[in-house]
Amino acid sequence: MQLLRLAWALTGAAICCFLILFIHSRLLKEGQLAAGTCEIVTLDRDSSQPRRTIARQTARCACKKGQIAGTTRARPACVDAGIVRKKQWCEMVPCLEDEGCDLLVNKSGWTCTQPGGRVKTTTVS
Repeated sequence: MQLLRLAWALTGAAICCFLILFIHSRLLKEGQLAAGTCEIVTLDRDSSQPRRTIARQTARCACKKGQIAGTTRARPACVDAGIVRKKQWCEMVPCLEDEGCDLLVNKSGWTCTQPGGRVKTTTVS
């Protein structure tokens, strides 16, 4: 009798888990992002000027409450909204691990300096 109850309980739990996964997959329809994630939508590069490449990217983010679209480790990411509000760009760790981050003088962006001296400048419009 107890074995039968255990079997019914396990069957019920398995059906419940299946239903939860099914409902979750239906809520996240194709094209929707999970909360707290970003994806690059467009990426344009302009190398018409010598020794200079201008890159523009557009990202789509689904940030959680208190977060806003930003950059972490040179990738789009959801970051604390206070960082953007205060324009303390380096707090969101926008540069790669071996690069140094510096704010631009007017706080309109930041620079990432590589060990070899190459500088990547990012401005926020």
